[in-house]
Amino acid sequence: MNVERLVRLSRELLGLELSPEVQRAFSLYADRLLEWNAHTNLTAITDPEAIEIRHFLDSLSVMRAVRLTPGMRVIDVGTGAGFPGLPLRLVFPQIRLTLLEATAKKTRFLQHVVAELGLEDVRILTARAEEAGQDAAIREQYDLVLARAVAKLPVLSEYLLPLCKVGGRCVALKGEHAAAEVQQAERALSILGGHVTRIVPVELPQVAETHYLVTIEKNAATPPKYPRRAGVPTKRPL
Repeated sequence: MNVERLVRLSRELLGLELSPEVQRAFSLYADRLLEWNAHTNLTAITDPEAIEIRHFLDSLSVMRAVRLTPGMRVIDVGTGAGFPGLPLRLVFPQIRLTLLEATAKKTRFLQHVVAELGLEDVRILTARAEEAGQDAAIREQYDLVLARAVAKLPVLSEYLLPLCKVGGRCVALKGEHAAAEVQQAERALSILGGHVTRIVPVELPQVAETHYLVTIEKNAATPPKYPRRAGVPTKRPL
């Protein structure tokens, strides 16, 4: 797939210059996404232009909220087909990325794409966020925790903050109700050791609704009982 729009919009909106090598990687990623989507439900977005804007450019917009630095440990929770983590890794190859996804058919796709792109320092975990957050090997180990279209913020906070180290940040990519969700999540954030520091609006071409990057800073350790067992955060939000 040709990614000329992504190249132009990344330059105009984000100040990013995508090298020919990175352009080829995005093109291959898009091609494999469409091929696999024909037999595996990965995305409802199948128009090439929409993939460039709603998947790739939307993912790269994270850099409006946080600076990615070499060696930074990043985990993308509920990554699905790799968004926003994998596009960020293509542009910032020195980050150490973990992609967390509970659905095995989606992690098989991710393993295939990561292998075909020859990406190093990309770890793929097939697990629920509640399980991962209680895994001592990765709990509170990440500098940056990302999520897009996973859950409302009171629930999402319980997925993200246990994985974030004290002093680290979480960025949730949210839709038009971001401000209301932040208010609803105040109690959860307080219990889990975080607080919202910024809400950054993002306008994407040909996308009517404004997107928002909700940035949460982790200022205290998350109590050991969180996250609760699988399904409980959704049924009984904090």
